[in-house]
Amino acid sequence: VQLQAFGGGLVQAGGSLRLSCAASGLTLNMYTMGWFRQAPGKEREFVAAFSWSDSSTYYADSVKGRFTISRDIAKNTIYLQMNNLKPEDTAVYFCSAGRGLALRSRNLYNYWGQGTQVTVSS
Repeated sequence: VQLQAFGGGLVQAGGSLRLSCAASGLTLNMYTMGWFRQAPGKEREFVAAFSWSDSSTYYADSVKGRFTISRDIAKNTIYLQMNNLKPEDTAVYFCSAGRGLALRSRNLYNYWGQGTQVTVSS
């Protein structure tokens, strides 16, 4: 299984970015797909998830209304559309795949991508 995240970059506050995560070796609709982020000196934290069981989406309170997770089954790719970015969104973003119910927990996820840097300037 491989997850390859890309699309990060440098953007000004208020701007937008779309992250992509291409999956190989697994089928998206059989896994919960998540995005996490880790800022320097901080724990890796949950950002968003797409549940395999009912196709529901879940978000951290800090990104709700600004970020949107989606998936393209045909391309075996998930996306994270990030709008109205804030300096506090600066972090390395990781995509992940797992099975189970506790989709806000890192422990659910068995597979992780390499991360892509997002930097938001004020």
